[in-house]
Amino acid sequence: MATIVGLDVGTSKIACLVGETDEERRDGRLRIAGVGIVPSRGIKKGAIVNLDEAAGVIEAAVDKAERTSGREITNCYVGVAGAHIAALNSRGTVSISRSDHLVEAEDVTRALESARTIAIPHSQEVIHVVPRGYWLDNENGVRDPVGLHGYRLEVEAHIVTAAATALQTTEKCVNQAGVQVDGFVLEPLASGEAVLKEDETELGVVLADIGGGTTDISIFLEGSIWHTISLPVGGYHFSHDLAVGLQCPLAVAEDLKIRYGHASPDDVTDDSPIEVSSFGDSPLRGLTRHDIAEILSHRVLDIFDLILREMKRSGYDGLLPAGIVFCGGSAQLVGLRETARAYFGLPVRVAAPQNLAGLVDVLGTPAYATSVGLLHWGLRHDRAKLRRRTRGAVSQRARDSTAPMSASWLERLRALLGPLLPD
Repeated sequence: MATIVGLDVGTSKIACLVGETDEERRDGRLRIAGVGIVPSRGIKKGAIVNLDEAAGVIEAAVDKAERTSGREITNCYVGVAGAHIAALNSRGTVSISRSDHLVEAEDVTRALESARTIAIPHSQEVIHVVPRGYWLDNENGVRDPVGLHGYRLEVEAHIVTAAATALQTTEKCVNQAGVQVDGFVLEPLASGEAVLKEDETELGVVLADIGGGTTDISIFLEGSIWHTISLPVGGYHFSHDLAVGLQCPLAVAEDLKIRYGHASPDDVTDDSPIEVSSFGDSPLRGLTRHDIAEILSHRVLDIFDLILREMKRSGYDGLLPAGIVFCGGSAQLVGLRETARAYFGLPVRVAAPQNLAGLVDVLGTPAYATSVGLLHWGLRHDRAKLRRRTRGAVSQRARDSTAPMSASWLERLRALLGPLLPD
């Protein structure tokens, strides 16, 4: 039984999940053993702006997850997003110099390290080196070169960096909750683990995670991530637009968005009046759902414009037959899927985590794609580390088994030739 902990430090909520999976179970479902969800404080647009407040809510989420799971949480994988995230693509090349020219796991590691050796600002820190594809002796299309034979191994990798200060601040908050960070995970990668299908990532798809303070856009192609960016606009801006347009408190605007919000005023058929508490003495009268949709639609189209711009900037806009998959809490806005389908002219779906067991009452919605994805990422990453250690141990045993034979052969050769050699 493998156990993993994911911590989603978001603008609107902090979610700490404890997951486990039984390797012997045929269905392979992830079981949620513990859940701790609390509203965020001290976090804005994916970045921590108040250390003490953020540390306090993280500790509260961890405490809830411990109580519901009955386990002590000591380590976790932490999701990161925000405008400080940057990404670029790089290539690395190594030679396979051993006599049998068999590619081993350590050769893949060396190639990825070579790709990682690029000039980045001192303020940035590499958090991911994701292989996009391998070339073995100039033959492309290699998914896993380990076990193949060749002279030259080349990898193309997607390098993701984050601001070092942002990572340090986040780690400090997590440490104050008594938990160590196993690793930082880019939130679009985590979300993709939870909601994307294999055919989508293979053929080409855009994942748009509209969270509380950011919209994370990533493009997957040929089974790997090819482009990613985090934009400082999200669900908070929907509520803010309503608060400004209707001259009402943010809490009231948030409630209106959830209860009456719609992405397109043209598709709203209910014109019954809504009474809204506004600033001042008198409530707003004569307000309808159409009026709310009119305000929200401008922000929806603004986000669509940004997504389309990134699709074109990436150069892969014509290579995405699987279309766009939306997730994140704000992707639940009524009418968003239909509006997006008309805007982009591509297949569109709004996705939520699937195939879960255990404490899943609140997790089967698009808002928890990142939270659940962190568990999937952590489990897959831990298994990959175990496989690399196993492969390395097998290779080392093979080398060790030949070493005594070689030494013994050299000793016999010296004994035979000794009398013939001059003193």
